[in-house]
Amino acid sequence: MHIKTFIIDAFTAELFKGNQAAVCLIPMGLSESLMLSIAKEFGFSETAFVMRKDTAEFAIRYFSPVQEIPLCGHATMASSKALFFEFPELSKITFQTKLAGDLTVVQRNGKIEMSFPLHPTEACGFDPELSKTLGISEVQDSRYNVFHNMLLLQMESSEDLEKLQPDFIKLKTINTSLNGVLVTAKSSRADFDYEYRYFFPWSGADEDPVTGGVQSFLAKYWSEILGKNTLNAFQCSSRTGSMEVEIVANSVSIRSDAVIFSSGELHLS
Repeated sequence: MHIKTFIIDAFTAELFKGNQAAVCLIPMGLSESLMLSIAKEFGFSETAFVMRKDTAEFAIRYFSPVQEIPLCGHATMASSKALFFEFPELSKITFQTKLAGDLTVVQRNGKIEMSFPLHPTEACGFDPELSKTLGISEVQDSRYNVFHNMLLLQMESSEDLEKLQPDFIKLKTINTSLNGVLVTAKSSRADFDYEYRYFFPWSGADEDPVTGGVQSFLAKYWSEILGKNTLNAFQCSSRTGSMEVEIVANSVSIRSDAVIFSSGELHLS
């Protein structure tokens, strides 16, 4: 079996920035064990497996090197870029996800726009060892999102957020059922409203360079704090990435771009 593949930098207009994802355009359904093996072989935080169902409808599943992920923003952005490249006649596509419902993606004005469902957060406590090991001296707010199984911690300073140097070896020894910890702060940059970083050493990688799926609750969180429905988000990881988000009824629109780094084929016997 030959499977067409892409490696794509998402949430950026520049190569070697944003977040890398592998995209596999599969002709038929694959077993979960095989998809997990392929994701491990690529070694990126996520690999997307996309199968065409109709002209503009595609099934999509996401795997980290460790487990299946319910929803991944940068892998959806990367998959959209691959499909718009592969099928230039399309300007709108629908992804049927296994765990997050249908996702609509359009290409307009040189940007890719994804529509994700909104998810709430709830106030929660947290293990202080987590924040200490992440390098956070003071937490302004803590919330929990059940859909992603993520802890959100708000810091006061985006400069301090960018400087965080977590002890990942120690983090991996902390006994937690969380998929990851999202750390965020109001941005001090003129062009952005908030910044964030995402750490998930228990689920596949130490830090995600740029993640979009968290906007399903992070955009709502900051929209309520700042009183704005349209915001600009910046992920201040070492690779950096950015996106515009807009709260629309019960969904969030995420607008950004992606760059194709390479394409090729998997040769599976």
